[in-house]
Amino acid sequence: MDSLDEFDIKIIKELEKEGRMAFSTIAANLKISNTMVHQRVNRLTEQGIISGIKPLINEKKMGYDWASFTGITLNKDSDSERIIEALKQIPEITECYYVTGSFTLYIKIIAKNHEHMRNVLYEKIDRISGIAKTDSIVELGCAFKRNIVL
Repeated sequence: MDSLDEFDIKIIKELEKEGRMAFSTIAANLKISNTMVHQRVNRLTEQGIISGIKPLINEKKMGYDWASFTGITLNKDSDSERIIEALKQIPEITECYYVTGSFTLYIKIIAKNHEHMRNVLYEKIDRISGIAKTDSIVELGCAFKRNIVL
């Protein structure tokens, strides 16, 4: 994979401001051709550096007032792929990571209220065969969230 040059970085920064910004607007802002922007965005997408332009949903505005970060311990780590596939079927789980330490997986769960959170944990996650235990930390709010600074 090629490294990013100054134009790649500038184009990405423009898209971070507004993901739906027209390539012609980016080109005008950066004083480069529309074709150059189009080719660079295509290349960055093909390389997997840009994985898509999609809306950032404000979960709170959608009625999801609760969130937790939950560590999952498995009976056997070799079952992780099967368990991850089962976790993908639970729409309230928005993120899942492999981690080191006491847990095998770390997930983020969003819920509308504490009853909903309990239902997700006890009726959905705990019923997945191979999960030994879960340990949750309730989120009190996001201080900030960002992409890596280029």
